[in-house]
Amino acid sequence: MRTGKGKKKNEGAAPVNQALLNVITPMGLEIRRSSLVIGENTGRVYGVVKYPQKVDMGWLSRITNIPGTIVSIGFKPVDSSTLISAISKSIIQNRAAADGAKDPLTRQRAEKAAEDGDKIMLQIDQNGETVGLMSVSIMPIAHDDKTFAKVTRRVDSVLGVMKCKGRALASLQKEGLQNISPTFPTVAGIENIIQRIVPMSTFIGGFPFASSGLNDGTGYFIAKDNSGGLIIADTWKRGDDRTNSNWIFMGVAGVGKSTAVKHIALAEYMKGTKLIFVDPESEYKDLCLNLGGDWINAGGDKRGRLNPLQIRPAPRDSDEDDKKGDEGPPLYADEGCGLSDMALHIKNLEIFFKLYIPSLSDMKRAILKQAVIELYNEFHIDWDTDVQRLKNRDFPTFTDLYNLLDKKAKAEKAGELKDLALLIRDLAHGSDQFLWNGHSTVETSSRCICLDTHSLQNTGDNIKRAQYFTLLSWCWQQMSKDRGERVLLVCDEAYMMIDENVPQSLVFLRNVAKRARKYEAGLVIISHSVVDFLSPNIKQYGQALLDIPCYKVVMGTDGKNLMETKELYNLTEAEEELLLAKKRGHALFMIGSKRLHVNFEIPEYKFDYFGSAGGR
Repeated sequence: MRTGKGKKKNEGAAPVNQALLNVITPMGLEIRRSSLVIGENTGRVYGVVKYPQKVDMGWLSRITNIPGTIVSIGFKPVDSSTLISAISKSIIQNRAAADGAKDPLTRQRAEKAAEDGDKIMLQIDQNGETVGLMSVSIMPIAHDDKTFAKVTRRVDSVLGVMKCKGRALASLQKEGLQNISPTFPTVAGIENIIQRIVPMSTFIGGFPFASSGLNDGTGYFIAKDNSGGLIIADTWKRGDDRTNSNWIFMGVAGVGKSTAVKHIALAEYMKGTKLIFVDPESEYKDLCLNLGGDWINAGGDKRGRLNPLQIRPAPRDSDEDDKKGDEGPPLYADEGCGLSDMALHIKNLEIFFKLYIPSLSDMKRAILKQAVIELYNEFHIDWDTDVQRLKNRDFPTFTDLYNLLDKKAKAEKAGELKDLALLIRDLAHGSDQFLWNGHSTVETSSRCICLDTHSLQNTGDNIKRAQYFTLLSWCWQQMSKDRGERVLLVCDEAYMMIDENVPQSLVFLRNVAKRARKYEAGLVIISHSVVDFLSPNIKQYGQALLDIPCYKVVMGTDGKNLMETKELYNLTEAEEELLLAKKRGHALFMIGSKRLHVNFEIPEYKFDYFGSAGGR
């Protein structure tokens, strides 16, 4: 240790931590007039010099959540007495200007300024509102010039939309960097430029932490937003922009759609909702069995048969608004207008035969329709029969229909009837008899039902589409028979319902989406691509399935599908980048008009219910 004049100036000070110094020191620093280069990154420091007169709760989150930026926010309380005096003088001046103004615009602006002054003076003087100097600095930073220009434009755009004014600190980039850095004290010169007086409530209410996440007060945990806030929603809540409980999940294979759907479904089950899965890939079998549900092999098992010729009672409805403009088969019987259960079912059978035999001509279809009606009459079923009193075995099967057609063909020696009998023979005695020929055997007693169609995957498209339509018709009966029971229908691989030559099947699905809310039910659509639903021939029906749901989960995607998604949902650049990243478990979640970047962080105990189906 030295003494006297030789004593060092920094003696007694803390030693310099070289390791920490190396961490926080940039590899290189170049200061330019309106930008700076930090290592290999380009940046520019802005200061916000003007704020809007009215702000919403969490308004600062729009500034702090701009991707590729660093934001510094400061607040320094000040004495309010001097401020009140200044505001009082300003009010007097503005009122005098309004009284003496000849121009209506000048008078209106002066009156507005005086009115705003009155409000803030009341807030400060009588309500004891604390005021202070707030400063906001923003530094967009990027690795290359193209990305830097994009981030800079985004900063300008966000500030413009919020009616804020940002100023690039020309010739003060060094001081701006020091001011925004957590390792340097505030710079008085910069603070003098960007500080503005605001009430404490505006500052506190603007914090993104004050409004992160979403909480309905009821419901269940869905995901976390990109700030770590919890998304807790009640999907059966009604009001404002949430009018139904329908969902749609979109994304390429492997991004986590199935896991997210199981997560939502399990939460709904715990809340008392009845679940029905239409499962082409056997992804929900384990979940169903672990919940003690009814797993049904609907791909040819005798215990999982649905007879397409069985007439199911349709719900009665008198809502005229929903009847106007609907195409395709109605989903409900119309009291007082003569549209009976049998009449509705005949319309559904027309679609079934179109899907099963796409080449069926109009004449053959008319003959087949007449034969079906005649067959029902032979079984003592007519337009006025109350089908709710009938049992499964009271309805005809395809063997009965084939025998009738064969008998008529032999008696009348008509070529059309002979051709029809040959076409129907496969349903009665051929390979397709295992799917549809026989009385219905599906029976359920639980709140979780899985209709597994995995064994159909190697069959023709006509078989899959016809069976899918049959299953959905049965599901609609389950959804609509009790208005007091919440039912959620989950349709995986929904593109299987799409047939450009028979759009009525897609119309049926769209009508289910529209009508479900009337019966306290919801529809979940899961598919890989929005392009499947936006083909020119079916867009008017398919797009409705993408628009109607109040809950939309769009996961990673690219190419044409990303372009269509961007146009359909008016995605921002940040949302487009989120989907293009295809990060597993991350999604754009639209709940009503609110949009959130969410991460599905699923509790470990739920995976014990999910099983291993769905891939890794």
